[in-house]
Amino acid sequence: MSPRPTGRLFRTGEGSDLVLTRTFRAPAEDVWASLTEPERTARWYGPWEGDAGPGRTIKVQLVFEEQAPWMDLLIEECDPPRRLAVSATDEWGRWRIELLLSENDGSTELRFVHHLDSEEGLGEVGPGWEYYLDLLVAARDGSPAPDFDDYFPAMKPYFDDLAAGTA
Repeated sequence: MSPRPTGRLFRTGEGSDLVLTRTFRAPAEDVWASLTEPERTARWYGPWEGDAGPGRTIKVQLVFEEQAPWMDLLIEECDPPRRLAVSATDEWGRWRIELLLSENDGSTELRFVHHLDSEEGLGEVGPGWEYYLDLLVAARDGSPAPDFDDYFPAMKPYFDDLAAGTA
């Protein structure tokens, strides 16, 4: 399989936003459940535990990463089934993510937005998000899970070019 990168980079007054989209033939409420219910997030990202709500921190296990680490994830804002904003800090930096859903005629578009503090390392980050979103697609439609080796390093030049402004 040779997945194609879909990410786009938008420079804003506060930095840069990496935006990836996926469309599902399902109502927003069902897609929202795939993004927020621990038994469903476990299928494509990892399970989570804790008392979820705006301003609260939950623990998320990254089951598709080496050693399946747990990390703290702060829920910044939550407006079901339209918007979820979360953030985390780890040894690689700060992660600020928004998941935006819009429904139209029985289909729901997911806009995944990573608010970047820096475009450095985009060649590594972009393929990872493509992989995770395709894991979400596979979890929802029952197709085989993608292989990360199809994403990295194959997509790295595309995302490096986005950061360089040459894509």
